[in-house]
Amino acid sequence: MAAKKPIVLAASRNEPELQPAALRDPALLLVSDWQMARYVSMLLCRVQQRLESQITVNPGIQGLTADSPTRVQDQTAHTLGGPRDYAVAREAEVFAMTEVLKLQDSIPEVAATSLIGVIAKLEMIVGADRDIGDPTDFPWPHITSALRDLNAIAGDLPVGRWSRERTRSDVAKHWESAVKLVAALEEEGAAEHRDDVTVF
Repeated sequence: MAAKKPIVLAASRNEPELQPAALRDPALLLVSDWQMARYVSMLLCRVQQRLESQITVNPGIQGLTADSPTRVQDQTAHTLGGPRDYAVAREAEVFAMTEVLKLQDSIPEVAATSLIGVIAKLEMIVGADRDIGDPTDFPWPHITSALRDLNAIAGDLPVGRWSRERTRSDVAKHWESAVKLVAALEEEGAAEHRDDVTVF
């Protein structure tokens, strides 16, 4: 049985409107893809957190909730959720974050061909540190300061704009991969259980 796709509020943005320089600078294209991947990752994180809070707040176990058993069953029936949906959402978020990390890993191979392209690469580096590290540790304040100076000289990056269709398509891609992974893991677990039973 396939898990339901998450209901996600898509961005109210339009298709990318890149400047002519962006079309020529691979670093600007890279940062645009990275920003989109981060946005999709954030959406899937919210879906995963919502499902996690539903499971935590309302596990449907009478002793753990203040509600009556009937009310708990009614509430559970009306929520997208359960351990399987949560597992799918968690894996979809992992797939999305993996895409973000792959884009970050490709920074050294992409050559910027303009000053704004260099700014794009630095934005990705500083943005990655915001996600995983302490931005007050050396050299991050120094890089951030240099990035501010470059922005003052050359201007800010073009703002990435994405259609709802692209957002939904990217979310669906990760969700479908997660559904397949969870189904394969469940099948593997069931096969191991069958093997254990036959041994006895």
